[in-house]
Amino acid sequence: MAKTLKIKKGDTVKVIAGKARGKTGKVLRVEPEKERLVVERLNMIKRHRRATPQNPQGMIEKEAPIHVSNVMFYCSRCSDGVRLGVKRTDTGRLRVCKQCGSEFD
Repeated sequence: MAKTLKIKKGDTVKVIAGKARGKTGKVLRVEPEKERLVVERLNMIKRHRRATPQNPQGMIEKEAPIHVSNVMFYCSRCSDGVRLGVKRTDTGRLRVCKQCGSEFD
């Protein structure tokens, strides 16, 4: 069963562990079943590509998934990585910064 993640596609996150520690980036893709996400221009890997009629051969660089435990949601008001809480309203649920109380979504 896939775990529900508080981080969604389009969010800005800060990396707290690994070779990209301290950098921030936008989430391109979320994989809840593997608890991983892909961050724009972070955790870059190189892959060899075989030549096809449409594409030439060579090496391509692409983003590799990062485990969700190695990133934190980036709050622009706090300008740091923060924990997220959930606030229930009449219209649904909102994500809330635990430090400053800013609401997201």
